[in-house]
Amino acid sequence: MHILIYSNAFFPQVGGIETITKLLAEGLAASRPGPGRDPMRVTVATTTSHDEFEDNQSSYRIVRRASLRHLVALLRQADLLHLAGPSLLPLILGLLFRKPVVVEHHGFQSVCPNGQLFYEPARLPCPGYFMAGRHLKCFRCNGNGGALRSLKLWLLTFARRSLCTKVTANIAPTNALADTMRLPRTVTIHHGLPHGLPAPRIGRASGTLTVAFIGRLVSTKGAQLLLEATALLAAKGLPLQVRIIGDGPEREGLEVLSESLGLNDRVFFLGYVSDEHLGDALVDVSAIIMPSLGGEVFGLVATENMLRGRCIVASDLPALTEVVGDGGLTFSTGDVPSLAVCLQQLVERPELPIQLGQQARQRSLRFFSVQNMLEQHIALYHQIWVK
Repeated sequence: MHILIYSNAFFPQVGGIETITKLLAEGLAASRPGPGRDPMRVTVATTTSHDEFEDNQSSYRIVRRASLRHLVALLRQADLLHLAGPSLLPLILGLLFRKPVVVEHHGFQSVCPNGQLFYEPARLPCPGYFMAGRHLKCFRCNGNGGALRSLKLWLLTFARRSLCTKVTANIAPTNALADTMRLPRTVTIHHGLPHGLPAPRIGRASGTLTVAFIGRLVSTKGAQLLLEATALLAAKGLPLQVRIIGDGPEREGLEVLSESLGLNDRVFFLGYVSDEHLGDALVDVSAIIMPSLGGEVFGLVATENMLRGRCIVASDLPALTEVVGDGGLTFSTGDVPSLAVCLQQLVERPELPIQLGQQARQRSLRFFSVQNMLEQHIALYHQIWVK
């Protein structure tokens, strides 16, 4: 079976889509077919440039920035098209050529014009205005980019949703996303990660609880809530240190907010930290804080750090709640006092982050392995191929 994977975002770019798509391609290329099954050949088509990465070192073929003619040729050769997100051109071509098409959803593009399920004017989770037919709300949400851009995003959402109702299968990484999309022929396959990392020993420096935020500094990630909650604990004299790991357009504003709240001795902005140095940055961190306001369909940061044996404190967005389970604490999305209560529990009960971290690692090992992810994808492909 020849699988063509199409992903706009791909290695060497860094991100959740890139990580999962690369793991999927590597795993499929290395898979051993069962009795009566042909070996899998894998081609990845992407619009991402290779930079200095040597594509010929991969166990699968990588085609970057293919022309329309080349993409058509790739589709003709493929037995099945796997899309990392509902990219319109390959989706249309796959249906036109009557290929089995599988769409793996990494965002809310089939139910939300901005793909984040985040209502920008209120800076809060969107309750689902597009699906409820309240389209003026969608225009208002995306109005900052101009009326034409807002109209384009709205029309593209209709197109993506319509086409996704016609594909062979839709894959959601969480039941929460599947329930939100309400698309036919949807299966849930959790994202998975390699489980080679040992659980670290986690301790506190001088009795101070150290927590970290990891992610891009944009409005949907809610880092501002963490700063405001930290200020509430500081007012009580509770020992808490915060590391902000990541960069983005909101960094300067967050640094100004931190200073205005008098948190310079508690909050430290580390900027972007590469994977090889992330372990050092987290060496005495007891918990990872995810105060997201929207845009979460799985929470790869949560899973990665659960595997590292760290508890998660996350907003109660459905996808994060599903992933974190008993591996952490959740608080009301957008509610600073609710987040502060969770942080205070971790400060006042030193055994709690250790206990939750152990449960987090066990949950990650049980539910979010790359092997499980691969086996379920392969089973779905063969089920489709037999039909």
